Amino acid sequence: MMSNTNLSVTAEQNSIAQEILNAHNQYRAEVGVPPLTWSDTLANHAQEWADYLVSLGGTLQHSQNTGEGENLWMGASGYFSYTQMIESFGNEKQYFIGGTFPNVSSTGKWQDVGHYTQVVWRKTTEVGCAIASANGNDILVCRYNPPGNFLGQPAF
Repeated sequence: MMSNTNLSVTAEQNSIAQEILNAHNQYRAEVGVPPLTWSDTLANHAQEWADYLVSLGGTLQHSQNTGEGENLWMGASGYFSYTQMIESFGNEKQYFIGGTFPNVSSTGKWQDVGHYTQVVWRKTTEVGCAIASANGNDILVCRYNPPGNFLGQPAF
């Protein structure tokens, strides 16, 4: 069974968008970078990709060459709040070390902090996210503009 949620349409969806935005901006405030704003355009792009991932049976894979940053999350449908989904990105901050990308992780692998660094990337100004569900899992796709995680640049 497949369902999707376009987060740019209804009052309930506006509430979901605000929850996701607030969760992102909490992490940004912690490091002193300006808050993100919500983008319906990015949310629509995220919905297209989330729906595509569902069509693949729920496999997570990043899109290519969109010109947008992207974070992906998957978990049991209905079990996690939107805030908890974003917290999974933020929880990577425990491995974050100051420096220039990709030398930003205490583990030596930038992939261990890449979701977090995209959330707090100073030059990013907009986010839009969408959910799709299949096979008992929710897939969250968040898109960011401008994208982050550029080689040789600090996250913030």
